[in-house]
Amino acid sequence: MSIRDRRTPAQERQRILSSHDCFWRTGELAGSPSTRQHLLSALVDEGELRRVRRGLYWRGSKSPLGMAPPPPDALIHELAPGPGVGPAGLYAANLLRLSTQLPRQAEIAVPTRAPEDLKLIRFVTRPSRDARVTAELAPTEVALLEVLGSWENAIELPSDEAWERLQALMSSGQVRTDRIAQAGRTEPGSIRARLRELLRASGHSGLAEQVPAADERTSAAAMRILPIPS
Repeated sequence: MSIRDRRTPAQERQRILSSHDCFWRTGELAGSPSTRQHLLSALVDEGELRRVRRGLYWRGSKSPLGMAPPPPDALIHELAPGPGVGPAGLYAANLLRLSTQLPRQAEIAVPTRAPEDLKLIRFVTRPSRDARVTAELAPTEVALLEVLGSWENAIELPSDEAWERLQALMSSGQVRTDRIAQAGRTEPGSIRARLRELLRASGHSGLAEQVPAADERTSAAAMRILPIPS
């Protein structure tokens, strides 16, 4: 006759209840799979945990409506950790103050296989842009490369004003121009063409030459939309 283990679930329950602002995964708990799942489900029902996705839970601040959701930054770090991860699309343009539009879903570019989308976050994969990882790009630096690639669809400001803001960003020290130039080596041709021009315009001609040039046709198409005198 088996004896039911009551101590382990009680200990794990107390461990979870003693935590704050952190994620819990099913595999981090002791006990049998069914015991772990029963414990997590019970804590969700009690409002002590919030289920984020299968096997992933959040314990943060409680509200009258239950456990508040995790902050987007914490969720992104949990699901897509490491360098080279950052905003894309309208989310990137808004971060860089190139658009006032804030999408319902935060669009996040990852340099590996993208995690499954969530209600408030949509992941896009950039598997061939591995220099973003080796250059250890920060989110703002990823956002800059992303807006260079989505200029036609994401930029709300007049093109000349947006271009000036990017030049100011490159000169401000908020982004590392040497790392961005390094990452540019594996970007698509249109982004490389625009990045080379942006580096030159912001006084980094030497770094611009480190970014491989795009073919003539791609470069001409990419530059056509930028406010650059011919």
